[in-house]
Amino acid sequence: MSSTLAGWLQALALVGALALCYRPLGDYIAKLLTSAKHLRVERGLYKVIGVDGDADQRWPAYLRSVLAFSAVSVLFLYGLIRLQNHLLLGLGVPQMSPHQSWNTAISFVTNTNWQSYSGESAMGHVVQMAGLAVQNFVSAAVGIAIVAALIRGFTRNRTDRVGNFWVDLTRIVLRLLLPISIVFAFVLVANGVVQNFHGFHDLATLTGDTQSIPGGPVASQEVIKELGTNGGGFFNANSAHPFENPTGFTNWLEIFLLLVISFSLPRTFGKMVGDNRQGYAIVSVMAIFWVASAALITLAESHHGGSALQAAGGAMEGKEQRFGVAASSLFAASTTLTSTGAVNAFHDSFTPFGGGITIFNMMLGEIAPGGTGSGLYGMLVLAIVAVFVAGLMVGRTPEYLGKKLGGREMKFASLYILTTPAIVLIGTGVAMALPGERAGMLNSGAHGFSEVLYAFTSAANNNGSAFAGITVNTPWYDTALGLAMVFGRFLPMVFVLALAGSLAQQQPVPASAGTLPTHKPLFVGLLSGVVLIVVGLTYFPALALGPIAEGLH
Repeated sequence: MSSTLAGWLQALALVGALALCYRPLGDYIAKLLTSAKHLRVERGLYKVIGVDGDADQRWPAYLRSVLAFSAVSVLFLYGLIRLQNHLLLGLGVPQMSPHQSWNTAISFVTNTNWQSYSGESAMGHVVQMAGLAVQNFVSAAVGIAIVAALIRGFTRNRTDRVGNFWVDLTRIVLRLLLPISIVFAFVLVANGVVQNFHGFHDLATLTGDTQSIPGGPVASQEVIKELGTNGGGFFNANSAHPFENPTGFTNWLEIFLLLVISFSLPRTFGKMVGDNRQGYAIVSVMAIFWVASAALITLAESHHGGSALQAAGGAMEGKEQRFGVAASSLFAASTTLTSTGAVNAFHDSFTPFGGGITIFNMMLGEIAPGGTGSGLYGMLVLAIVAVFVAGLMVGRTPEYLGKKLGGREMKFASLYILTTPAIVLIGTGVAMALPGERAGMLNSGAHGFSEVLYAFTSAANNNGSAFAGITVNTPWYDTALGLAMVFGRFLPMVFVLALAGSLAQQQPVPASAGTLPTHKPLFVGLLSGVVLIVVGLTYFPALALGPIAEGLH
């Protein structure tokens, strides 16, 4: 069987598996977000942190809880990293510099997990487990909590309450992320992913490294990574490394894990708003972009001109031979359309148009299906914009799910849409204007520009993957990319929660003959167009200077 055929069969199996999980997992998440019952362990945690589990919060209080929790997490993780050479199981790893410690702490707390270091040589076991792995769970849970608050904005009327952050956070971690990670960690171990605390033998034959690399809890971190919560990995080769991704089945499973929660959340949305058709409409748009991205990357990597590429059957440079072009392209599309950032191929070695699509995927806001929670709330904001555009066309006040979309709501939606492009484009422009930072590029010209553009796009969208080919472990890049992660994560959350509070205060209006049906193919097409025009075209000049210019050269 050819690798191309195997890749397409994997894609079909993936679609089937995601379709089977859509309803039960989406319903389960809706149930845990709406249940009035607390587990005994949850009640114990509420007592420890001094939270009333039955009290709802106004959106400003919900936001303060998110920011306070994240700030404490950054301080704790920063201190842990700075002191790791004094900790048990530190493995003799030297102390990390202040600017790299800042970048790493911000990275994992914002669910970006960008790594400017090699995990196997820069982090001890305690930091990996008590610091980074913990943030893999809670940072993902924060994203789901935010979208839960936004959905409550649609379902609640004449109230200023959008839920309890601490309850949402606790339930998502204990009832959703932990069970899935435990089950699939066993599956990965059974299929060859290493799980131990012992030093591995010299990996020179595999990595080209002349040093003996310490081992670690690879299987557990791998399943956490692929749940859409971790863009790094224990080994610098990431999911191309045979210890992290040994077979075609584990490769398929990792793609499934990074997609399954995000693709199931639209069902949660439909269930909570009382109309499952709304969820089907949203997931349809996500699926359209995901399928299109995977197909276009595969096409670019399989049929690019050149005798060497044609003889090899595709652009194999930077790709793992075990997976081939199709499976690598499927992984690349899935990881850049989510906030996972894990890779099984070197995106810097992709063809210009193939690599350009991975950048474009992130520029869309990672909404197809996006990160855990962040993808859905990004898509819902764009759905609000689509309804508003439709309202302008017919000259009536737009409404979505019974809530009117006035000037206040559209200001929050507009600020959400403008925030990330501003961070990406300003950061890239400043980096290209500084001679010292341009010198950090491995390549010159359009490809070098693409490396810088990819870095800031990945950071601002909290993706975590890297185009590579650029030296980012410098004081300037560690600081600038850290700021991009902070603003790219928390500013959109401010606008989403403000929007949730504004919607929750409204009295719903009944549907009329002029109400736009938001569950039909017409709306699916309209929303898809808004995604491409409102978001995608914002970046076109930057893309024209990078991957497009390189591809047309």
